[in-house]
Amino acid sequence: MRNVSIIGIGQMPVGEHWDLSVRHIAHHAIAAALEEAGTEQVDALFVGNMLSGTLLSQEHLATLIADFSGLRNVEAAKIESACASGASALRVGHMAVASGMHDRVVVCGVEKMTDSTGGSTTAGLATAADAEYEAAHGVTFVGLNALIMRRYMYEFDAPIDAFAGFSINAHRNGAHNANAMFQKPISLETYLQAPMIASPINMMDSSPVCDGAAAVVLAPTEQAQQYTTGHHPGKVEILASASANDTIALHDRKDPLFLEAAYVSSQQAYVQSGVTPADVDFFELHDAFTIMSALSLEATGYARRGEGWHLAADEAISPDGRIPLCTLGGLKSRGHPVGATGVYQVVEAVQQLRGEAGPAQIPNATIGMTQNIGGSGATIVTHILGG
Repeated sequence: MRNVSIIGIGQMPVGEHWDLSVRHIAHHAIAAALEEAGTEQVDALFVGNMLSGTLLSQEHLATLIADFSGLRNVEAAKIESACASGASALRVGHMAVASGMHDRVVVCGVEKMTDSTGGSTTAGLATAADAEYEAAHGVTFVGLNALIMRRYMYEFDAPIDAFAGFSINAHRNGAHNANAMFQKPISLETYLQAPMIASPINMMDSSPVCDGAAAVVLAPTEQAQQYTTGHHPGKVEILASASANDTIALHDRKDPLFLEAAYVSSQQAYVQSGVTPADVDFFELHDAFTIMSALSLEATGYARRGEGWHLAADEAISPDGRIPLCTLGGLKSRGHPVGATGVYQVVEAVQQLRGEAGPAQIPNATIGMTQNIGGSGATIVTHILGG
């Protein structure tokens, strides 16, 4: 197996892109990544996307995007694993290059969510749950996460404002990200006064519906220095790529308050990379809802059961804390265009490792970890990058 490096990155500002179609926003990210990599042609395009068929009536998406982006006569495939589609597509691209099957691969995560009404979008997102035993009974993902959060508060005696620190940190960091949907810090008062969505989840506990696309170009590390863009792209290497699954239905979990797939995939990633949690300089986790931040920290070895929220309360997740989280805003502030999120996380990790994160830069960052969650924890993909 060959080592794999990221030789180019590109991203679209996250927001409501009423005037652009899914192919346009994907092309924007891909073109930027290819330009940075110094190449016009690749061997394959893997697209992470969840909702194109449901919301846009458009399947065969990867070929559509390849066609529009001028990537003719290459392998093109859409990868879907709910909100973990982006990281799953990256994992497929990583395997293609590491195995020697391909030398240059583009991975693009893209989602267009704002062209449909709220009810349609909510129903589309619910397709990541168990259709017969969850979605058919009207359960939404806000509802599922509210159940998890309520049980967590009960089991571990966590107060109502226990998760405020995650949202405050995300918005503070997102204020430094020109590509973020929300670029304004929030206060504890703002969090406490936010409208309730599904008790105990309020507006500030939840990531927004939005559009976006991000892309990376992969190549064997031994060839990475051939691509000269001024960014020394061969510096950022994918040290580990791991994926694990759990039951798709929350009620089938052995323990609904423990992200088993996060634990398994992170442990596999630690072994692959030779890295320990203490070696990681920053962690781009999947804060679609603030409760997931606490559960991810506990499953990946940063906190004991029931104590993940303390890291936020104690400022341990801030840029100068023990484990900086969501350094460019995360899903809460940057936004969560679901199938694109996993690639955005990696693009932002590359920026950190190159020293290109501007005011959000983590000093001397050399190891970054990303974790992308599909469903209520049914698919979890972990990557570790080194610079």
